[in-house]
Amino acid sequence: MNVTVRLPGSLRDLAGAPAALPLDLPPDATVGDALAALDAALPAVGRRVRDETGALRPHVNVFVGADNIRDLASLATPLRAGTDLHVLPAVSGG
Repeated sequence: MNVTVRLPGSLRDLAGAPAALPLDLPPDATVGDALAALDAALPAVGRRVRDETGALRPHVNVFVGADNIRDLASLATPLRAGTDLHVLPAVSGG
């Protein structure tokens, strides 16, 4: 099944990655599987998205379409073919 991970400029610049990264995943893939594939393809991005235990970092939001995975089943959220997965780190400053 194909899904597309969409990365903002800050993560693209970090890894020299494209704005949209297509991933080929098993038919029963979850958000966690997609993030593991992202980590394998772009380790610098993967380290910014998940911690050493594999948990989503608190300052990172991941959306399946328009839905935040924290409002769904988090990393266990199932994916469907053609899904856009948006990975957005929080921006802060003062």
